[in-house]
Amino acid sequence: MSKSSSPLEKLEGAAGIYIHIPFCKQACHYCDFHFSTSLKKKDELIEALAKELELRKDEFKDVTVETIYFGGGTPSLLTNDELQLLIDSVYKNYQVSENPEITLEANPDDLSVQRIEELANSPINRLSIGIQSFFESDLKLMNRAHNEEEAKKCLSVATRYFDNISLDLIYGIPGASNEQWQKNIEIALGYNVPHISSYALTVEPKTALASFINKGIIEDVDDEQAHEQFHILKDRLEEEGFIHYELSNFGKEGYFSKNNSAYWQGKPYIGVGPSAHSFNGTQRGWNVRNNSKYIKAIQHNELPIEIETLTKTDQYNEYIMTGLRTIWGVSLTKVEQDFGMVYKDYLIEQANVFINQHLLYIDDEHLRVTEKGQFLSDGIASELFKLNLS
Repeated sequence: MSKSSSPLEKLEGAAGIYIHIPFCKQACHYCDFHFSTSLKKKDELIEALAKELELRKDEFKDVTVETIYFGGGTPSLLTNDELQLLIDSVYKNYQVSENPEITLEANPDDLSVQRIEELANSPINRLSIGIQSFFESDLKLMNRAHNEEEAKKCLSVATRYFDNISLDLIYGIPGASNEQWQKNIEIALGYNVPHISSYALTVEPKTALASFINKGIIEDVDDEQAHEQFHILKDRLEEEGFIHYELSNFGKEGYFSKNNSAYWQGKPYIGVGPSAHSFNGTQRGWNVRNNSKYIKAIQHNELPIEIETLTKTDQYNEYIMTGLRTIWGVSLTKVEQDFGMVYKDYLIEQANVFINQHLLYIDDEHLRVTEKGQFLSDGIASELFKLNLS
């Protein structure tokens, strides 16, 4: 643990703040994020979040905050007054840009007409709605708190009040056919949202989903079908003018997530709350993954954070991993400038195998994945990592 002096080095430039809200109504079967279904400590935790923001303000003393992102968990469980308290804490302790992107992750069952109206009158200007599927069978399999009707109703109302909306969809769900997946996409497109995030259902260890699959209660995820559904999604959204700017994200022009884009481009961010991660370019930190321990530490003016200083090789590997997921790719010029010719030569040598397989290509001094290689980008990136530490 660190005392109240900021643990990460101070920075200059532009950055973001992520606020983790570790509460949910119920546990989704596939989720391995940190959360609690008990709200007993909610008031104490919100006070601790506001205090952590104050304790860490020196880290961003010469930095302009361009994005504020409420993630979780389920941030929409907080009242507007509670959200406003945390937004006020950011403005009180940090330099904030004139028109920051302020995103709230929300579940459909929390987005009543009244709640949407309240949010529309708040500083929050972007909603990320966890739809996941418009089919009751999928929602029950995943143990989502909302139903099909709530998913559709909240979108029909939210799109009247918010211009900047993203919705989440999950593909590769056991038992969900390609035809059903196509219907999911068409329903989503019917609401004219400008951004869609979509992820393959992943079986994480120690989740209920993993247990059900091991016991034969639910059939295992079919990777081949997930691959097919990824391409169905990509082709259909691009037909509608969406830009596939990151492996799991599609946005209309002008509607890319500024928060997520900053992460993929290696910009710094402070993560506030239990289990939240922070990054400043050379150091990575992560808070304790326990609500009670987090609250107790903050109450004693201690920051419950562990810090890792990244080696040159770590920084290179991280840049390769994030860069290959995006349309911007990996800049060979940046690799040479930041890491040296040895790293650039190594990258090109390793990449040649995948270039010959038509999974990677070089254009305008940028290494990018081909359409064929997109679904495999994380695996390809790991093959380009440099293993020796420096």
